[in-house]
Parts: sequence; structure tokens; C-alpha cells
Amino acid sequence: MVFDFLRRRSRVSERLDSVEEKVQAMFLLDRREFDLAVAALLGDAVANEVRAELRATDQQVNQLEREIRRELLVHASVFGGIDSPTVLVYMSIVKDIERVGDYAKNLLDLAVDGARLGELPDAAEWRRVAEDVALMIDETGAAFRTRDAGRCRALRVRGDALLHRSDGEVSALIRRDDPGPQAVARALAWRYVKRVVAHLMNVLSAVIMPLDRLDYFDEDPEDRADPRDSPGPGLAGGMAPA
Repeated sequence: MVFDFLRRRSRVSERLDSVEEKVQAMFLLDRREFDLAVAALLGDAVANEVRAELRATDQQVNQLEREIRRELLVHASVFGGIDSPTVLVYMSIVKDIERVGDYAKNLLDLAVDGARLGELPDAAEWRRVAEDVALMIDETGAAFRTRDAGRCRALRVRGDALLHRSDGEVSALIRRDDPGPQAVARALAWRYVKRVVAHLMNVLSAVIMPLDRLDYFDEDPEDRADPRDSPGPGLAGGMAPA
């Protein structure tokens, strides 16, 4: 019956709205984790004093990831109505969003171990990089919410530049005879920043890439399976914004 069909479609819409709200909540929590970790790493906060809040925030991210997975699995298997590509895309990107928080914890661990990037000669540059990454977390969430392919492509270009810079900074630290103060901490911080950006780029790929090319943006550009931005059965190709 048409009425039954409309009711089923309504349940699908409500379920996807719920999933989308949780995805956005994960981005907000990721931003909080990153801000706490950076504050400690730059010396603006005491690492051991923010550790409990960051860990608690990360647990909220993990809980939201589990809730999203349960909602998708239950609705797709019991009620039906959510197409398989949509389920696969959400399953993929929530893991990437969750991993952003994990690397924030890694950054905090550097501060707990005594790293103080705010005391370095290039402290102002570290602050600029941290601001760029924090802003990218916010903008990735916004671009994903609206399924804005143009904005996602622009963010991907910025992300690639950060990935390239991270690699260059780590390579420079390895090659230098005198790497300067806190060389290990700086190298690890750059590597963790790279991973944060790479996972955000995987989320962006869900909007601008077809499903079979999803999740390759955490690779170096030359190692990606196919960098073309052709549309396909991902979110931009098959599902309107929630």
C-alpha cells in the first residue's frame, strides 16, 4: 500500500537523520579532543589536567560510532529501506572520524611525556598549523553535512598540502645532522597531524568519489588507487543531504 510505503520511507528518513546528527556530534567531539591535545602540547594547558577530559571525550566518540553502526545494521536488516551503498559509506567514514580522536590522544601523550612545542623557536608556526587542522575538522563536518562536492574538493587540496608538508618536515628532521630541540617530539607530532588530516580526507572522499574508490585519500597521492573525482554511488552520487 502507498501509505505503508510512505511510512517506511519516513522511518528511513528519521533513521538517517539520527545517524547524521551523531556523525556531526562526533566531529564536534573530535575538535574538542584536538584542541585539548594541542593546548597541552603548546604549553597552554597542563597535560595531566586535561587528560581525563580528553579520554572521556574520546569515549563519547567511540560510543557514538557504536550507536551509528547498530542503527544502520538494525534498520537495514530488520526494517530495510536503507540501500547498501549508504550503509557502507557511513560504516567507513565513522571509523575515520573516530580515528581523529585517537591521534589527538597520541598528541596529548607527547605532552604528557614532556614535549613542549610552545617553547620552540617556531612555536608560532606550530600554532598556525594547529589552527589550520582544527578548522579543517570543522569544515569537513560542514561539507559532509551539506554534501558540498566543491567545498570537499577545495578541502582536499588543502589537505594534500598539509600531508606534503608533514612528510617534508619529518624527512628534514631525519636528514639533519643537528635536528634541534625536541626532534623526536616534532617528528611524531607532524606524523600525527598527517594522520588526522588523512582521515578527514577519507571522509571527504565519501562525497566526491564513487563507492569503489572510497577511503584512499589517506594514501600518498601517487599511491592512491585512482585520484579522479568522478561521481558514483557514494553519498553525492546517490543520497541527498540529511
